[in-house]
Amino acid sequence: MVKNQFNSKYVACLMFSILLNLLLITNIYVGCKWTSLLSWSSTAAAEAEAVAAIGCSGHGRAYLDGLLGDENEPVCECNTCYTGPDCSQFISHCTADANSGDPLFLEPFWMQHPTSSALVVSGWHRMSYDYDDNTQISRRLESLIRKLHAFVGNAVTRNRYIVFGAGSTQIINAATYALSPENTSSLSPTRVLASVPYYSLYKVQPEYFNSERFKFEGDAYTWKNRSDAGPSTNVIEFVTSPNNPDGQLNKAIVGGPNVKTIYDRAYYWPHFTPIPAPADGDLMVFTLSKLTGHAGSRFGWAVVKDESVFNRMIRHMQINSMGVSRDTQLRAFKLLKAIQEEGTGIFDFAYRTMKTRWERLSATLSLSNRFSLQRFNPQYCSFYNEIRGFSPAYAWVKCEREEDKDCYAVLKAANIIGRPGNVFGSEDRYVRLSLVRNQDDFDILIHRLQKLVSEPRLFEG
Repeated sequence: MVKNQFNSKYVACLMFSILLNLLLITNIYVGCKWTSLLSWSSTAAAEAEAVAAIGCSGHGRAYLDGLLGDENEPVCECNTCYTGPDCSQFISHCTADANSGDPLFLEPFWMQHPTSSALVVSGWHRMSYDYDDNTQISRRLESLIRKLHAFVGNAVTRNRYIVFGAGSTQIINAATYALSPENTSSLSPTRVLASVPYYSLYKVQPEYFNSERFKFEGDAYTWKNRSDAGPSTNVIEFVTSPNNPDGQLNKAIVGGPNVKTIYDRAYYWPHFTPIPAPADGDLMVFTLSKLTGHAGSRFGWAVVKDESVFNRMIRHMQINSMGVSRDTQLRAFKLLKAIQEEGTGIFDFAYRTMKTRWERLSATLSLSNRFSLQRFNPQYCSFYNEIRGFSPAYAWVKCEREEDKDCYAVLKAANIIGRPGNVFGSEDRYVRLSLVRNQDDFDILIHRLQKLVSEPRLFEG
């Protein structure tokens, strides 16, 4: 076994060196046309291609900035349940990870489009704090975002302002600050609400920052019946549509003159939900991660109607982080440009993938009456001009048996890790299962569920 591992590492290192040299030689001697055009970028491109060519048996990836082996060359970083120098060894007893929303299901799309999405950056790229217009926002990227929304038809951006943030996480915090009164000396904190089940960040952020300006107060439905819900109380309601965790197209619950609404539209794309009409909220939040899958790039944006709210959000970003990294904005620009060049390509690919996953999951759980899934009625989708079903990012699973009060524990006993219902303000009879991770993760999840459904006694204490 040790000898085989040594041989595998040796072969991997040898192949990396050969590929790197072949690419450099090809550039110099074959691509004479390019030799006159490329100078410093040719070596960087060859190095990136050599790392990308390391296959890792299809169950892992090697990265330019990743782990290094004994020969100081990049080595494979394996997917869940796989190990070995080339990630070819399956760990049969491992746990199915369906907890995080890591959107790696889109990785194969980008591997099919390596040229349009690749990026080579000079060492002196955008070293300044600001762009030429003294802002921290790329106007070309902003223009691409507006064009993308117009193409998809999922948001109104005309006569609206665009704010950039480090993912929707930073945008949500900036929006909450911007919608809260600046002078809280004579006022109670703004009440932050969301209907159950809600995305946990709406609760976690106010509690963590412990600001005097706003405080999380829980379920929007119960707030309407509270005695202290007077007309002078300032309220921010988060409306997540499609919702995380259950994928429903939520609407605002609380009304009143002092109620501000933040619409979280992270999943309002044609691969997760039908798009009945462009969203037209006063403040709408989007994120690159659920559109392209690039969660690690940390890029999100808000579409804002009110100029004063926009200015307060920009001010918050300047104080918080001096805006979004210029390198991140360049990466986002390149990815969105590639998407628009491909037309409906990424949406077709992502929808097929998610639809297939939902079909497999539904077929598996339908073999037992122990579990149930959220239900949807197909709707008209203006993007595809047809009636379409929902294929949300998460399965909101309910344990139906009376004795299965802790659904998370039921699944964990079967080697499946989800996210318990109490994280979303709901009861523990529910568990969220992520369907957007890589294909290995999804296949292992289905395998574990099939065993749980067909042989339930194996997992009962």
